[in-house]
Amino acid sequence: MKPPYQITPQILSLTSSISEKLGEVKSAFLHKAPTELRKKNRVRTIQSSLEIEGNTLTIEQVTAVLENKHVLAPEKDILEVKNAIAAYERIGEYNPFRLDALLQAHQTLMHGLVGKAGKLRTTAVGIARGEAITHLAPPSEMLSPLLHDLFDYLENDPDILLIKSCVFHYEFEFIHPFTDGNGRMGRLWQTVILRTVNPVFEFLPIESLIKKNQASYYEVLGKADSLGSSTPFIEFLLGIIDASLDELLQGQNIHVTTTDRIELFKTYIGQKAFSRSDYLRHFKGISTATASRDLKQATTDNILLKKGDGRTTTYHYIN
Repeated sequence: MKPPYQITPQILSLTSSISEKLGEVKSAFLHKAPTELRKKNRVRTIQSSLEIEGNTLTIEQVTAVLENKHVLAPEKDILEVKNAIAAYERIGEYNPFRLDALLQAHQTLMHGLVGKAGKLRTTAVGIARGEAITHLAPPSEMLSPLLHDLFDYLENDPDILLIKSCVFHYEFEFIHPFTDGNGRMGRLWQTVILRTVNPVFEFLPIESLIKKNQASYYEVLGKADSLGSSTPFIEFLLGIIDASLDELLQGQNIHVTTTDRIELFKTYIGQKAFSRSDYLRHFKGISTATASRDLKQATTDNILLKKGDGRTTTYHYIN
């Protein structure tokens, strides 16, 4: 069955705004974010998603863990960060439409933190806010059919994937398939889904804006539960995604390096041979001298193979 929700004017407006911003991201060559920005946003993503679950490590401490430096903090919190780093580093390997891939991700994310990481729960579970139980999850015997239906919807329903990623996030939290780690897993998997919409989503720190709006996040989850529809949750998360893209576009002064341009051009040109002129036409904001330096460096680093000389020079990516 298709999960219950309605396409509202607000949802249509937000999807249109997001699509326009994704066009701007591509024009600014930010669809594969510069190395500096990727590292910064990955740290923000991990720190924010774990802080929502009670982790105590700061941005600086998460950065130190990422750089294999010693951090003075509770062992459990450090393990949570190390696991999250490992899970997010593998984000490009996960097939968003497969349950077994999600189970593998949960195993990585929760390794050493729960007894059955990567396994669906076999007991009943309720979600508490303070002393009150706010949500009773479906019984364990329903988990497998519910998740298979949800993945079938994700892969085959005609609605756009941007909307379906939000629906999946809500339904995943409603099903609550694991004994622990459901919140961080739901946020991770929405990123896995969104990455197939546009590569920029892999390093867009959506979780940091969710953290800033944490009370609203839980409030809208409860509202969706009460309505029996994920509509308000879709509206909320699309607003978060739209704001995240705004933040990215406002930070366009991030320095784009030679390595960044060479990586970006590969996504455009593939294995075709190209000239320096082709490279310059793609990166209109750089000088001829900069283009020459980029291509020379990539050739020295065995990223590009150079053929010919002078005006007949061409390049192609080695692999």
